[in-house]
Parts: sequence; structure tokens; C-alpha cells
Amino acid sequence: QVFTFNRVEIRVQPSVKVKNGAPMSIICHADISKNSDFQLKHNFTIFKNGKLVFMTISDKEDARYEIPMAKSSHTGDYECTVKADGKLSFSNSIYVWVAGMTKPILTADKKEVLEGEVVKLRCELPQEVPPLEFFFRKIKTNSAAKEKRVPEQNQNFSEVEYYVEEGDDILQFDCFGKRQVRSGWESSQHSNKTLVTVKEPFIKPTLVTGPSNNVTEGDQIEFECSTVVAQMRDIEIILQKNRKILNSVRDKKFLKYSTVATQEDSGEYLCKVEQGAVSKTTKLNVFVSELFPKPTLSASMTKLDESKDLILNCSINGSRRANFSIVRKSSSGDILLKNSRVLAMKVKVNDTGSYTCKAEVKGIVKESKPVRINIYAPVSKPTLSVVSGSPEVVLGKPLQLICHSVMGTPPITFTFYKGNEVKKNVTNDTYAMFLDEDIGLNDNGGYKCDARNNHSSGVKTSNILNVTVIVPIRDASLGSVPYGEVEVGSDTAFLCSVKEGSWPIDFKFFKKTDHEVLLHEVREYSDRTIWHKKTMKRKDTGTYYCMASNRASVDVRSRPITISVILAAWQKGVIAAFVLTAIAGAGAVALWWFLHKKKKAKGPSMEMSGSALAPNLTSEKLTRQASDGNYYSGSGYIEDNENHMKPTDESKGPDLESAEVDYTEVEVSTLDPHRAPEQKGTETVYSEIRKTNN
Repeated sequence: QVFTFNRVEIRVQPSVKVKNGAPMSIICHADISKNSDFQLKHNFTIFKNGKLVFMTISDKEDARYEIPMAKSSHTGDYECTVKADGKLSFSNSIYVWVAGMTKPILTADKKEVLEGEVVKLRCELPQEVPPLEFFFRKIKTNSAAKEKRVPEQNQNFSEVEYYVEEGDDILQFDCFGKRQVRSGWESSQHSNKTLVTVKEPFIKPTLVTGPSNNVTEGDQIEFECSTVVAQMRDIEIILQKNRKILNSVRDKKFLKYSTVATQEDSGEYLCKVEQGAVSKTTKLNVFVSELFPKPTLSASMTKLDESKDLILNCSINGSRRANFSIVRKSSSGDILLKNSRVLAMKVKVNDTGSYTCKAEVKGIVKESKPVRINIYAPVSKPTLSVVSGSPEVVLGKPLQLICHSVMGTPPITFTFYKGNEVKKNVTNDTYAMFLDEDIGLNDNGGYKCDARNNHSSGVKTSNILNVTVIVPIRDASLGSVPYGEVEVGSDTAFLCSVKEGSWPIDFKFFKKTDHEVLLHEVREYSDRTIWHKKTMKRKDTGTYYCMASNRASVDVRSRPITISVILAAWQKGVIAAFVLTAIAGAGAVALWWFLHKKKKAKGPSMEMSGSALAPNLTSEKLTRQASDGNYYSGSGYIEDNENHMKPTDESKGPDLESAEVDYTEVEVSTLDPHRAPEQKGTETVYSEIRKTNN
């Protein structure tokens, strides 16, 4: 018995879109091929949205899932599987849409309510499956319905509360539901309408005034606010004007309030009755006629000098009789000056302030607009000074001046002058500042300032302030005489000069070593200075520079120069004479020793032919030092290429015992006739010179 699944398919009758409440069939069909006619058991399973909804076993190739009344909850994706003799096959998925929703049912917890109470509504969609959305509507006559939306994720009903407002009389409520389908949102029919009757807990209040509607300032005015209450519980009556509460009562049906009318009492009054969440109001406009106008305060002057006379006069249009008083305003309260319509006084600076007058008629007091009176003391002569203290300014730097008056009633106007040119006007209390950023070489004076206020004495002018302009040092240079090389023992003049700079100038001379050494300093009222250094020594060889500064506080340094201290000419001559004398003596001794030795060896004496040695003949012989084996030439110093003298004993030669002996011919020059005995001609001598590797 061989079989195979050709396909498994699923279909819906009458169609994939079914009306809500109509019958519907889900059919699963298995197309199977067999090699013979034999019975085969089929296991059919139908799923909706992945969940098992129907299962049956049949020897037929079709299975039907009958739904006698389709609901919106039957909407979804269906598929089926068929299993036979160990073999399994699947159908494709098919989407079934049950169009339409069941009609919702609406119920209310009350049929009759009072204003301010709450109505609780319940809307249910029977046979529908969440998630769902519920919409409640409150319908009033001649007004748009108020709607509330409530989503429900886990139940097919929803509850909501509605507040019954003032003015609600007969209310209607209904509801409907929505669910989301593949094509969008689907809505249900509207529910039945539920009727709710509203009753008033109290009537709208009434507000009246007495004893008459024609009210004049000074009259007694009385307000009465009343209402009719269904239940005398937690009721409150409030009287207001411009948001200000004038009076209130609790658990009473009426309120009274009386006062003496003034013009300020004109306006809109509001009577409000509250009970729980219910509030009802009534408004009333009241006009109070003017009994007399506000008084007017006039002053003989509003700005005057101290010790002058001031007259204040209070008056009312129409010359009506009244009780007058003149007061001065202060932060601590009004200060009564006089109970009269006229006040005359000799003023002081402390009398500056605001003044008003008051008028009283029939207990009504009215106050005039304030009048500002300013009393002025004269300004004192101002002083002008430099903020930094010293009347100096560095060229190119800003100059800040301050003008100050010790006395004088503010505000004071200060005027700054540079020469005869006005530079700045400043109004302040006691001082003013001025910054001059344009300082030139010729700005050496001419600053002044004026001070004035509203006193009749006029302008006061400061003394002229002379300011010295300090020119900073520029381009310092250093020179010396002699320049470069200086003989030991001689004097040297160092000249330090500047190209530009205000006097006095501080000059400083330095020598560079491991650290800078100050050699000399001096203050000069000149652009140069000379420093004479006496008796130069070899240790004075080195690099020198100078530094110049003045009150601009900027140190300017020159380029360095190098001074080499060398031996004087006479010192070199003495050394040369000493060297030549030593060489001549050594040569004579060597010659004598040589002749004497030769004479002993040969017997007969030998005479020297040619020329005889002169008594002052100089010869040279390098002698050996026993202690260290070094040879010295001349005075023991040599002069290097920088004209510095160095001792020659810095290098020691090797052992001279093994040195090779050579003989050489030496020509000795004549000595200076002023420093050694005169030598006639030249003499040829032989001397022994030991040669070393050095």
C-alpha cells in the first residue's frame, strides 16, 4: 500500500470575508495519490494564528470546521495539517475577516443626579476579544458631544466616570468600540442611549444693593447675596470685587456686607455660591458718584537752593470747604507737616522728597498726586587727580583721571577738558572718571574738570593738572675706549648711551660670568654715562653689557662687547731681554766646556779662529729641570691667538735622559740698546739641544 501527498489546501465558505453573525466553514482538503484502493485514516488539525482550534480523524480526504455564527474574534490567519500513516503535509495560510462587531451594551449607575456629582458608565462588547478601544460620549442639548477614549488590553468592557457640571439638565450617554484588523480599524455600532436627569443642589444666587441704586461718596452702601439650597450642607457664599474677597459665610442662605461708599468702590461685584464641586455666580456693576474731586498740590518751586523759601498750596476744584493736611512721604509712613491748605517753610537739603495733601469731606478722605521737591546744596571746588597717584603717564599708555567734589547735592555733572577741548561729560553722585587713551609727547599738562548741579551758584572748576609724559628707553648701546684689547694696568672707559628716553636714566654695567655681576650703577640726567675702570687686570677679560631704565619701568639691555686684557709692550721687552740673556750665558758655558774637554783630549790647546766671543755674547742652552724634567722657554709664558697669556708648564715632556742629542747653529740677534748691553754684529755659536717627542 503506497500513497503520497500531492498537496494540502485550506479554504473558507462562503468566502474569506464573512459578515458578523453569519455561518462560516473552514475546510481542509488533502489531495493524495494511492497505488490501490485502500482505506487510509487522516488526522486533520486546523490552526488560527498559530493556535489549535479544530482537530478530527477521518478516512475522507476533507475535514470541515463549522462556525454557525461568526464573530469578529474569528478573524485571523488559518492553516491546516494532515497526518496519515506517519506522513505529514501542510497547507498554505489563508486570512479570514469577520466584518462587523457586536453591538455594545451601555449601563449607568444612576438615573438621577445632582450638579457636581459623578455618573459612572460601563460599556461592554459581548463576544469580542481584547485588545479593544472604547469610546464614551456625553450628549447635551444644543452642544457638541464630549468624548472619552479608553483602551482595554485584557477585557471586553470598560468603565468611566463623568462629572455633572453646572447647567447640565438632561444628559444622554452612549458608547461604541473599535478593534484593529489587517486593513485598519473597525468600529462597532453605537450602543443604546442612556438618559440621566440632573437636579440643582441650589439655585443661582441673587445680588442686590441698598438702600438705593444711586450711590454717592459718603453714603452707606449695603450688599446682599442669597440663594435657595436643596440641602444645607457644606455650602458657602462669597462676595468679591476685583478678585478681592470682601465677605463670606458658611451654611447660610444669604450674605450681607456694608461700607461707606467711595469712588474706589465703583466696579463689578461678584457673588459666588459653592457646594462641593458645584459653583454658581452672579455679577453686579455698581457706580459711586463723586462727592468732590481729588485735591491738587502745587509748589512755588520744585527745584531750589537750600535755605530758600518753599510754599505748598492744596486746593479743590470748585473751592469746596474741606479739612486739609499736607504730608511728606517716607518709607516708614506719611509725616504730617501741617493741618492746613498752605505750608511755607525754609528748606534744607534733608527736605528733599515727595509731598502730598489730603482733603476730608463727610468722612471721605482723598489724596492728591505726589509732588517731588529737590533741594540742592552747592558743589565744592572739584579736585582732579591721576587714579594711580603720580601725575605721570608712560607714552603710549592710557591715563585715568578722577574728578571729585566733596560737597554738593547729586546728581552732579562733571566735564573733563584737555586743553580747551571738552573730552567727556559724566553725571554721577560725587565723582567721575575719565580715561585718556590718546597720550602724545606734547601732552604735558592742561587737564581740568568742571562740576555743577542744579544749585544756582553755577559751575566750579578744578585747578589745572599738569601730567608728565614719560618716554620709555629705546636702543641702549655699550662701547669702550680702548676697544677690544686692553693692556694690563691701563684704564678703560665704558660708554653706555640710549637713543631715546626721559631723564633721569638709571645706567647699570654688568660682566657676564656664570651669573651676572653688577659692576657699577649710576643715575644720570642725560642720555649717556661714562664709567672709568682703573687698572685693568688679566681677570677683567670677559663680556660686558649695560642696562638702562627710567620711570617707565622698562629695562633695556645693550648688545654685549668682549674685552681682552693683554701684556703691556714694556712687559714683553723685559721678558725678551731676560730670555736672550739666559740663552747667551748658557751658550758661553757650553763652548767653554767643549773647548776645555777637547784640549784635554788632544793635548795642545785649540784656538778658535774667525771671531772671538764678545763679553756680552748671549747664547742659549736648554737646561733640564731635575724635579720634573720639563724645559721652559723665555719667561715661562706664551701668548695665544686671543692675546691671553698662558703658562707653558701645563704640558710636561717625557723623560729626557733617552732623548736624541743634536747640534744646531743658532744666530743671536742684537738686544735692545736701552734694555741690555750693546752687541756689535752677530756671532755664531754652537749649542747642544736635546730633541724630544714633544
